[in-house]
Parts: sequence; structure tokens; C-alpha cells
Amino acid sequence: MTQRSLVTRRGFLGAAGAAAIERGQAAGQAGAQVISGETEHFWYRAQPAGKYIDSQRGDKAFAYAAGRIHMSADNGHSWPYSAEFPDASSITFSHILKNGNVVFATGASLYLSIDNLKSYRKIKVEAQDGSEYVPHTPANPELPGWYFHTLPGAVSWDVDGAEMMVWGNYCNVLGGATPVNIYYSADSGRTVKIAYSFGQNPFFSDNGRPGGGRGGKLLGDPGNKVLCRHVHAVAYNPAENAFYACTGDLDRGLGHECHWLRGTYNKANDKWDWKVLHSDFANSRYKCGGLNFVNGRLYWISDANGPKPYDRGIFCCAPEDLLRPERHTMLFNPEVESGNMIIQDGVMIASHCAPASPLDTGFIISTDMGRTWAQHDLKAFGKRSPTRLHEKNGEGWFRADLRAGWIERAEVVFIKPKPASSRGGR
Repeated sequence: MTQRSLVTRRGFLGAAGAAAIERGQAAGQAGAQVISGETEHFWYRAQPAGKYIDSQRGDKAFAYAAGRIHMSADNGHSWPYSAEFPDASSITFSHILKNGNVVFATGASLYLSIDNLKSYRKIKVEAQDGSEYVPHTPANPELPGWYFHTLPGAVSWDVDGAEMMVWGNYCNVLGGATPVNIYYSADSGRTVKIAYSFGQNPFFSDNGRPGGGRGGKLLGDPGNKVLCRHVHAVAYNPAENAFYACTGDLDRGLGHECHWLRGTYNKANDKWDWKVLHSDFANSRYKCGGLNFVNGRLYWISDANGPKPYDRGIFCCAPEDLLRPERHTMLFNPEVESGNMIIQDGVMIASHCAPASPLDTGFIISTDMGRTWAQHDLKAFGKRSPTRLHEKNGEGWFRADLRAGWIERAEVVFIKPKPASSRGGR
């Protein structure tokens, strides 16, 4: 396999025919100018000023700003639907389902609208036994925990003829200590339940600090010995009718926190069967994210850190070969940790974790399903970590959060891959 790597450190300055950039304040603020430009492989633009566009699906988009939530039906060109929502600035997660329902969350609360925001209601989450799942009472009321925040943008799939949402929370970093769970909905968000609960990690008890720590209230399933900090990704493989999940983060003396799990769902009795496939060190390829299944093959990108040497790269294999590294194919090694990747229509987009990267806002792209690769630095945005990569909207634009450092919400960027004909046939 030929691997061609173009590293563009100049980003928006580019080469011949490079982008024109409109500089100004950060996108999303009233009166801001919008950053836009192009690289050899894609066009890019910041979100329009005034709203934070949190998710997209087809022609629909969900956004929030100044105590209101908004819905667009034309890829964000207009916003005819909106509702008052006082906690809009606290939204940490949203997802638009195929039927147009939107699920969104603030901290420990989850909401559903089924009518383009004419109304919305709070969702009562159910525990595995069918009882109501009640979030803990936080030591600091301002830090209720990131119960539903997640890193991937794709969190629903067609399963046995119906759409299912399945996602895990990326937590215990900001927002307060949080139990680590995998959630699911099999009825378009009307009911959300716990698919799997991880154990009580004493390193992330609720001691009132933004990421939790020692000495506070223990959170999670007291009967589960599998400990982690948070979930990096969940993905569905239709070829197996099975879900895979991977977690992080480090090794703190109580066993590994980096796990791979495989889960199957029995629709008839509404039950899950999860097995831990593998647990490993933080510097391993198994500390990762960006799980994708394409034509029965498993793809992921390593988030390896901790002690050197690092086992990093973008990998693929048959699912049954996950635990046999000699059968993995390394498609590309960006030589920096990352846990975010999306694959759609033969285009693979991943990103750099900014604090560990020599680039400011680093994107990794292959437009030919991993045969050739490029890396681009969108320096106009400053030091940012792209995450929550959403599938293309109706006009062909991928969407990504840009996080200050590696997790604090900052801006949104849209990326549209160029056809090969516009890149000299490459």
C-alpha cells in the first residue's frame, strides 16, 4: 500500500490558490467575522456568528444561543424553529434522529423534542432493572457531572430495521465527577436506558472538583470491578449485529482503565450481554477512539500516551483479529495522540489532540479510504482539538467541535472534501 503524507503546517496560507481568510472574533459571537478557507483536500468554514451549531443530520441542524434552542431544516441557512431554554449555555450533548426527533442534554439532565422544538420534555432514564436511574446529588451544585456528553458525533445506527441510539459518556474531566455508563434508546429517544455501568473508580469520586478526585462520594456500579475514567467511543458492526466500546484513560494502580468491550442486544427481552475483550496500558494502540465499521472491517485511531514508546496510528483489521496485533494494518501514523475519527463515503477524517500536537488545529484526511493521507493545520482557529465529528449534512459538509486545549468548548468548524478532479486527479 502506497502511503503519501502531505503535512501542511502553514494551514490556511496553503500553496498556489490557497484560501482567502476572513479574520475576526471567534465564530458564534455576535458581530463575528467567519473564518473560511481551503486546503488541497477540503474547504472549511467556521459556523456563522450568533449560534453554537451542536449537531446535524441530513438537512437538519440543532443549535443554541442566549437562552434559546434552535432547529434548522435547510443546513443552517435559516432557523425557523426555536424555543426558550434557560440552560442553553450548559448543553453538553445533542443528537438528531432519522425521524427528526432531537435528544439533548445539560449535565445530568436529558431532554427530547419530537415536534421541531414546539415542545420538549425531560427524559427519565431507566436503570438496567427498569427502575428510574437517578443522578447523584453533586457535592458542588454547579458541577452536576457530564452524564451524557460524548466524543463521537455518530451515535445511532439501523439495528434490525429500527434506529438505535447507543453512546457512552466522556466525563470526569470537566463538569464534575460522573458515573461512567453506556446508554441506549430503541424508541427514538422517548426512553433512554442504561446498557452498561462501570465500577466505582476512587480516583474520580465526587469531591466537588471539576474532574472529581479522591476522597469524595464513590460513583458507579459497586458490583462491577471494571474501572475506567470515561468512554471514548461506541460503534455498531452490522455484519455481527454487535456493538463495540473502548474506554480510557491511564494506569493508576488499580488495574487498566483502557478496555475494549463487545455488546449484543436482545430486542425481544430488552437485554444486553457485554464482555470485556481486552484491557491494556495507556501507551498501547488499544487506548483509542474513532471506532468505525466499514464493510465488516474495524477502523480506529490510537490515543496512546503515558510512558514511551507509543504504539500509535490509524489501524484496521477484521473484528475477530482485534486481539491479534500482527494481523492489524497500520494505515497511517500521525505520530500524535488522537481519539477522534469518522469515515463516510470513502473519506476518513481524524484530528490531532492539540496539547500533544505540533499543529494548532490539526486535521488528518484520506479521500481514498486510507491509500493516501494528508495532514493540515487550520492555524486561523488557534490551538484547538477537533472532536464530535458529525456525518455530512445535506450539502456535503462534515461538522466538528473545536475544543480549547483538549476539551473546553470553543468553536464549530465545517469541512467539505474536494472531489479528486479539483485536486489534479489525486
